[in-house]
Amino acid sequence: MTTIASGTGTLTRDALAVLQPGFTGTSAPSWLLRRLGEGLASVGLFGRNIATPAQVAALTAQLRAERDDVLVAIDEEGGDVTRLEVRTGSSFPGNHALGAVDDTELTEAVAHELGRRLAACGVNLNWAPSADINSNVDNPVIGVRSFGADTSLVARHTAAYVSGLQSAGVAACTKHFPGHGDTAIDSHHAMPRIDAELAVLESRELVPFRAAIEAGTRAVMSAHILVPALDPVHPATLSRRILTGLLREELGYDGLIVTDGMEMQAISATYGIERGSVLAIAAGADAICVGGGLSDEPTVLRLRDALVAAVRSGELPEERLADAASRVRGLAAWTASTRPTPSTPSSAGSAAGSEAESAAGPEARTEVGLVAARRALTVTRGAHFAPVTEAPYVAAFTPVANIAVGDETPWGVAAELRRMLPGTETGSFTGERAGADALAAAGSRRVVAVVRDAHRHTWMAEALDILLAARPDTVVVEMGVPQSPPRGALHIATHGAARVCGLAAAEAIAGA
Repeated sequence: MTTIASGTGTLTRDALAVLQPGFTGTSAPSWLLRRLGEGLASVGLFGRNIATPAQVAALTAQLRAERDDVLVAIDEEGGDVTRLEVRTGSSFPGNHALGAVDDTELTEAVAHELGRRLAACGVNLNWAPSADINSNVDNPVIGVRSFGADTSLVARHTAAYVSGLQSAGVAACTKHFPGHGDTAIDSHHAMPRIDAELAVLESRELVPFRAAIEAGTRAVMSAHILVPALDPVHPATLSRRILTGLLREELGYDGLIVTDGMEMQAISATYGIERGSVLAIAAGADAICVGGGLSDEPTVLRLRDALVAAVRSGELPEERLADAASRVRGLAAWTASTRPTPSTPSSAGSAAGSEAESAAGPEARTEVGLVAARRALTVTRGAHFAPVTEAPYVAAFTPVANIAVGDETPWGVAAELRRMLPGTETGSFTGERAGADALAAAGSRRVVAVVRDAHRHTWMAEALDILLAARPDTVVVEMGVPQSPPRGALHIATHGAARVCGLAAAEAIAGA
């Protein structure tokens, strides 16, 4: 592609404004600051950009010194998908745990507290919540990121989450439109397809998005999925029928439409990110999310130039690009005008405090995430139940993490159990010999077997068979979506693998 000379012209500024790029490092590189001065209006933060809350606050201050109303976005769902606490695990349970509790006031309180912490770091756009209905229990990418499989439950908790997050001054970005729950393929790797009839989509997938729109969600993220009942040719991110016809015109949504990451294989391997970005804006998207894997200046310039060239060739109407850029700037203006002050109280914050206090005493006022994780536990005692009073052996059966979750965030119960029962040992196991290897490693110690979506992994279920046959007093902790009947002397379903879910499970195991 011929490089278009940079400048401050309206077309170039609009092309930069619709991009939401990432970068590497824990401080802003000079190229990023320069592009903010030229019209770039958004920046995405990922785990690689985060060390401490103070560092993130300094980073966002650095960005705002160049552009005061910059949108600073992050993929902070809480639960399994955390960026702010990527190295420790999240202080907040994810959607599935909140859906298991089914207390919308608690969901709103959790979202508000998460939003408050993001706002304190200078983050003002969260690519959350996931409004996907986990209708396919074998879904490899949604799972515990969903509030559940019940349409009405997902809808009411999506609305509560949007309200709680935005009450903290952080714009919600409800995803993945028109619904990624009934898929068997991860769009990070290939193009998923949903073959549901239109009537099913309207009564199932679209219902939580209607609730989010009614709750005032400031942004909606498109999914890289093919839904033939809506558009037999184009995936949702590139479909005018879906983004403009359905989302804008039929559902009446007037906020920002953001694409999912354009470097994901569903788009990049089929259309390429430049062509995909042009088609997405033409279809009705307003902001191009890129930077999870591609995070350099050449990528930004390639996308900017592709958009400008498409306008000049007549492929992309200039007014469509201008409208998209205007919507980005409009959301930026909203976040700037609602930037919270630390001393401002809120009803959601009060709800969080009262909920936490009533459940766990005044000291838990700022620990609503732990309160929610404790309430989300499903604990079943079996015939061989006996309290765990001595340091056990924790056998973690570890599946390959999906890209949205990542493999850098710790999970499980071992670290928390070690604090409660000093001397606790642990090992990680995978594959067909996992059960035998875990049994050999445990020796004479009591076994705590930790699994994640055991129903999706044959080897994991077989490992449990081996352990339970030899050690019927084994404790089983399911940290994914619980589908199989409870097994073990003590079975704990946490409905997610956040750090607080592990802590809540460890408390139950140790009898706290």
